[in-house]
Amino acid sequence: MTDLTPNIPEVVAEIRELFERYEKALVDKNVEVLDATFWDSPHTIRWSTNEHGYGFDEIHAQRVRRPPGPGTKEARRRLEIRTLGRDIATVNLEYKVRGQNKIGRQTQTWVRFPEGWKVINAHVSVIEPDA
Repeated sequence: MTDLTPNIPEVVAEIRELFERYEKALVDKNVEVLDATFWDSPHTIRWSTNEHGYGFDEIHAQRVRRPPGPGTKEARRRLEIRTLGRDIATVNLEYKVRGQNKIGRQTQTWVRFPEGWKVINAHVSVIEPDA
């Protein structure tokens, strides 16, 4: 059976570093880093509030079209990284949406492949804050 020990500190640190690299690449519109973050597969999915990418090629096309800049994230509210063993991780970010009274939620599923960690599934949504 595969070891599924939760939150091995060095694995959590590795994912945190990759996630921060990805977030910086979003602001800088570094398509090379953005592409390197995602699994180059027709099975990869990335949903967001305005875009739905089924497969790496659609996700890449969205990256090329997106303008550089700070995007929708004004301030982080909570970042949770969960790992199982050394090869599976999830990242969940809750943030304040820039210029709106709304909360954004971002989830990524990461898997370690022979070529390194890759996001296989990502989702971004926006909600009204609790009353």
